Amino acid sequence: MTQLEKARKGIITEEMKICATEEGVETDFICRGIAEGNIVITRNVNHKTIKPLAIGKGLRTKINANIGTSKDHTDLELELDKLRIAVSAGADAVMDLSTGGNLAEIRKAVIKTSSVAIGTVPIYQAAVKIIEKKKAISEMSVDDIFEVIEENGKDGVDFITVHCGVTRDSVAALEAQGRVLGIVSRGGSMTANWMRCNNKENPLYEYYDRLLEIAYNYDIVLSLGDGLRPGAIADATDQGQVSELVILGKLAARARQAGVQVMVEGPGHVPIMEIEANIQMQKKICAGAPFYVLGPLPTDIAPGYDHITSAIGGAIAGAAGADFLCYVTPAEHLRLPTLADVREGVIAAKIAAHIADIAKNVKGARERDKKMSLCRNNFDWQGQVDLSLDPERTSELLEKSKSANEEGCTMCGEFCAIKLGRK
Repeated sequence: MTQLEKARKGIITEEMKICATEEGVETDFICRGIAEGNIVITRNVNHKTIKPLAIGKGLRTKINANIGTSKDHTDLELELDKLRIAVSAGADAVMDLSTGGNLAEIRKAVIKTSSVAIGTVPIYQAAVKIIEKKKAISEMSVDDIFEVIEENGKDGVDFITVHCGVTRDSVAALEAQGRVLGIVSRGGSMTANWMRCNNKENPLYEYYDRLLEIAYNYDIVLSLGDGLRPGAIADATDQGQVSELVILGKLAARARQAGVQVMVEGPGHVPIMEIEANIQMQKKICAGAPFYVLGPLPTDIAPGYDHITSAIGGAIAGAAGADFLCYVTPAEHLRLPTLADVREGVIAAKIAAHIADIAKNVKGARERDKKMSLCRNNFDWQGQVDLSLDPERTSELLEKSKSANEEGCTMCGEFCAIKLGRK
């Protein structure tokens, strides 16, 4: 039985107990959330070397970091270093989005090295394998796609992004309205191209039961991908995006009926005044399924600083009910991220997630901020370092004032407001 089936029978699993302890909630809360479909636990039955991760309603907002090779950069050791940096900086999960090199070898190395949940996008590997045979992506067979998904399950992947909502109807809705930037999701674009060239429906939609069977066997969490997400704020909340979301809501219900855990992915580039409405719409249409958002990015014109852009959008999305934030690095839209980019992206996402947790009254969130304020009042520098979201950076920047006997930093020195207030 899967975690979902056990939860429905009221069976408390070891994974539920571990997650409850990590979250500071009762095991019954986790069990009930899984049974209702608003919490998922990401741990493949073949991936027992990691702690299970609970994502969903009433829990701490989680963050994911993306790593992975490209055809231009295929250094496996570099990607493993990115994995280590992402985890040490606080990522709750990591997705391997590799498209260059031996993808099966890379995935196995990432799973073996990781101490956190691992996600993938199987269609990338299916596309790479067909290209290596000197064929076009459109020549992939249905079996080619599902064989790769099965392979991911056997290897121990904990959650997979599958673009099941990119269908003839949703693509037609997008094309009827028109877009500034079209389809920006790699998986979404591959799928739409395959459908167009073959004049057939999306295999992941048409043969969804086959996908559910694989996910069930390994207790993989299906992350229903937003293949038609807007890549420009001008395209946000349009017919294509909403049509896909309606389909994903129905597919999420089918997954639950089959005993498969499911979460739903969301936009994308969204203007700030539409973010909350997007979250509420997803929660309504998808019956409270955990929502996994990329950003969202509330402006298009900040390349080089999109980790900041996404943190702004992520904080608002999280406060409105998003459960899982995918980080964005300063390199977004520009290049494959470096080690430094990965670290900055994780920290920015952590800040957004914590701000969201304060708004959602997640246990311990506001208390941590209060402790920081008390440490500042007492000039407890080590306490401030330890409580910060990035202790390494905090310690690096800290400069105590000699003129004020270390009661204050060098910005105010003897004129420190707290020090003066005491006098």
